[in-house]
Amino acid sequence: MYPNTPNPSNSGQNPFMVQKEDEIDLKVLLFNYLQYWLLILAFMFVGVLAAFIFNRYATNIYKVESSILVVDDKPSLGTDLFESSGLGMLQGKSNIENEIGILKSFSLAEEAITELNLNVQYYKEGFVSTSQIYEKLPIMVAVNWKQPQLVGGKFRVEVIDEDSFKLSVENYEFKIFNPNDPYYKTLHESSLSLAKSVYTFGKEVKGENFSFTINQIASLPGDIILFNLIDTPSLALKYRGELAVSPINKQASILSLSLETPVRRLGEDYIDKIMEVYLARELEEKNRASENTVRFINEQLSGISDSLRFSENKLQKYRTENKVFNLSEEGSVIFERMQELEKQKGQAEINQKYYQTLRDYLVSDKGGDMMAPSLVGVTDPLLNSLVQAYSELQAEQVRLSANFTDLNPSVRENSTRILNTKRQLQENVNSALSNTGNLIADLKGQIRMLEIDVNSLPETERNLIGIQRQFSINENIYIYLLQKKAEAEITKAANMPKNSVLDYAKAGQSPVAPKRSLNLLIGLILGLILPIGFITIKDFLNTKITDPKELENQIKVPLIGVIGRNNSNDGIPVLNNPRSSVTESFRSLRADMSYLSPAKDNLTILFTSSISGEGKTFVSINVASVYALMGKKVILIGLDLRKPKIAEDFGLENDKGMSTCLSTNTPWQDVVKATGHQDMDVILSGPIPPNPAELLLQEKFGQIIKEIKQVYDVVIFDCPPVGLVSETKELFGYADISFFVFRQGYSIKSNSQILNNLVEKGGVSKIYGILNDVHIDNGYGYGYGYGYGYGYGNNSYGYHDEEQQPWWKRALRV
Repeated sequence: MYPNTPNPSNSGQNPFMVQKEDEIDLKVLLFNYLQYWLLILAFMFVGVLAAFIFNRYATNIYKVESSILVVDDKPSLGTDLFESSGLGMLQGKSNIENEIGILKSFSLAEEAITELNLNVQYYKEGFVSTSQIYEKLPIMVAVNWKQPQLVGGKFRVEVIDEDSFKLSVENYEFKIFNPNDPYYKTLHESSLSLAKSVYTFGKEVKGENFSFTINQIASLPGDIILFNLIDTPSLALKYRGELAVSPINKQASILSLSLETPVRRLGEDYIDKIMEVYLARELEEKNRASENTVRFINEQLSGISDSLRFSENKLQKYRTENKVFNLSEEGSVIFERMQELEKQKGQAEINQKYYQTLRDYLVSDKGGDMMAPSLVGVTDPLLNSLVQAYSELQAEQVRLSANFTDLNPSVRENSTRILNTKRQLQENVNSALSNTGNLIADLKGQIRMLEIDVNSLPETERNLIGIQRQFSINENIYIYLLQKKAEAEITKAANMPKNSVLDYAKAGQSPVAPKRSLNLLIGLILGLILPIGFITIKDFLNTKITDPKELENQIKVPLIGVIGRNNSNDGIPVLNNPRSSVTESFRSLRADMSYLSPAKDNLTILFTSSISGEGKTFVSINVASVYALMGKKVILIGLDLRKPKIAEDFGLENDKGMSTCLSTNTPWQDVVKATGHQDMDVILSGPIPPNPAELLLQEKFGQIIKEIKQVYDVVIFDCPPVGLVSETKELFGYADISFFVFRQGYSIKSNSQILNNLVEKGGVSKIYGILNDVHIDNGYGYGYGYGYGYGYGNNSYGYHDEEQQPWWKRALRV
């Protein structure tokens, strides 16, 4: 008994309805892919080869790294009070994040590129690709960036001799850079034409929208150098995006700067320059307060110098004319006391001027030019801390605005801090102005009291005290200002950036890209995935029946057998090639018949299919032949009256047949024709009638079949496709066993429903499936070996004569 073959004893219980369960057999799925092993292996080889070639000729990318120490700002005296007050005036800020933003800012990158002069890039041609050169340049291109220039495309320089070269355009993807609008470039749509092809080193090469000079450095005749021009804003955007800045860990205040570049020295120079510009900017910001103080003091000195000079001349003239050089003891005491008060008054007035300047600064809302109060002698710690905090917040606002819009949360938060600090600073300045005014008024009152005592002195001494007093006032103020100016200059000279470079830029010795091992692995994986994906998609989109196991699961009746592909041109291999495996498959099918209808000596077998071309005529003829070989008297009846084919295979003329018997009074014995085999006859379909369906439905047809069964042991019906015509359904009643023929790679999967409907709705019993033309092995054991049945191998074990295919076709299952 074969699998899925019904037991005759259970025929009363509708044995033809076979319950199928959908399941995934991983082993079968694996075999389905392994049948394409040569294709998969070829793709894997190509993938690895492509990865190897890519690794061989890809440009090496190196990682350049450096580190910089960021010192957290320590709060000044009084600043911590505002940070902890809960008023939101001076909230703590993320210093690390701000410094990262500065290092990655566009303005910093632009300044670094300008100082490095990276606007011209040079390349050398290789066998497969070009590589950028940075050191030991053979030529130097000087560009006039004050006029429009063509950027983006490449020029080609071929050195002729020490004095001349040939210039051509290598890449025409040019854009026009306009220095009047440097951040917006327009596409150069017309083709670039040079005035001539040969130029002289050191002389200007000029044309529409370009002007540069190529100077000879160390090039030799025959050298070929490529170069292109890139404007500073574009380079700044490029390097800004490529520069990576991040803290080495969450707790540290050390920033790591890294850049991946094919030119190691260029990457090192750029990162070093970025750090240099970064520290220079920081120092410049720190020096700004000292510079503003010196400027303020110089303004005061310019006014006091003239007053000091005038009072000095006046004092000297009075002493000369009146021959008075020294004051009396009483006059000296009064003068010293008055001199001290005037000194205090002068210092208070200077402070008052500073407060007024600071107030005007806050009212005008200027930025970047505030000076520290301590540098002009103001010792109020709260005022000093507020001024320092306000300056830092303004500097931070400038940095943030260079990288973010005004709607950014960080910018808005910092603006709020500036407003809060400014409000507190204005209140403090107003209070200081009021206090200073009161102090000056008090000092003036004390001076007026001393002036009363002066009036009691002799006129000559009284006048001398007045003149000497004015000179002393100007002298004290002048000395005081000079002292503060010196202190401000010393502070400026001693200023150092609070941040510092830990490690200067250093490129790694090994490239970080291409990742050769990973690329080879990716190539191998892609070589594996692509064919498997293609096979999977092909199978998913395939609407044809290729898998016997899948067909078994789709139909509700047993799949009795499979018929292999007939590789010969002979339509009757059972008679003409009895040792072929195809013949053996029909012998296997004949053996199954004994289990399907064991009690019948006379057997009527019907063959049909869903559509034409599935091989039902081929199967019918060869089944008839295999019964004839065992000595059975067999007759093959062609009932496909619309499209007869049997005559062609036997070399007969379809001049008379079943249509002749049914449409005339011709006896069926007169239309029987010999096939050339003594035990097998054939009744052809005959001439095509106008009403084939009605002919087969006549009672006369049933009488003819009844008579034929009395003469022949086996009667074979070759019926028309049941999916195309209606009369086949009436013919099932005349058959003992019916077969529905499918063809591998030809029959549509959905056609299996036609067979299911015959069983479920049409009431057809004793019908089975046959898969014809099996030539694709999906690993289910339906091989091309013995019997084409449910065997386990693909070898004939020497029992059959097989037509051997080439090895590559066998490997690809073609």
